[in-house]
Amino acid sequence: MEKRSFKEWIIRAFILMIGLTIAHLGVTLFLLSDLGADPFNVFVQGLYRNVDSFFPTGLLTHGRTHMGVSLIIILILLVADRSYIKIGTVLCMICGGPIIDFFTWLLQLFLPKDIHIIGRVLMLVLGCIILAYGMTIVIKSDAGTGPNDLVAVVISDKLHKKFSITRLMVDGFFAFIGFLFGGVIGAGTLVCIALVGPVAGIFLPINESLITKTLNKL
Repeated sequence: MEKRSFKEWIIRAFILMIGLTIAHLGVTLFLLSDLGADPFNVFVQGLYRNVDSFFPTGLLTHGRTHMGVSLIIILILLVADRSYIKIGTVLCMICGGPIIDFFTWLLQLFLPKDIHIIGRVLMLVLGCIILAYGMTIVIKSDAGTGPNDLVAVVISDKLHKKFSITRLMVDGFFAFIGFLFGGVIGAGTLVCIALVGPVAGIFLPINESLITKTLNKL
């Protein structure tokens, strides 16, 4: 394995955080379109509603539940195959939920209360593209992968399948389990399952080339 300098790790972590911020902007657009969350957040949504109904402390938010679920996934993968867990994975776990909470607050300041269905669909499609683009930056930063994306990365590596195809299956699984827990599957969730994996497949080689050129220049 190639040994990296401290400077390179910092640069890769910075690139990862840019991708993470972009991806979670896409997630927030999903949530605010009110047409259905992305599959992982259907799962988070279901858990959040269940826990909050039994223990209504007022401290729990969607973003904090997102962080908790991410931690559980990391712990499972530490037992299964810890080689996939990097510093960036932990950064994604710590920062992903708060970024969602921040963008939710920020966008609600500017978005009108009643958005026409056409506007909601545009938010949904734009959210898909932004999520896929940001997610592939995170993956190709090679500083660690977001915990939910890591599931698809590990499976695609182990089964030697394309990431885009594996992502379709993993998204479907998260959506189904989330639905059983009480998360809401909307038209947007189905669009996400069908769209994010293939769009990510397009962006992966583009971002790999871009990040490699950036690192070489720096």
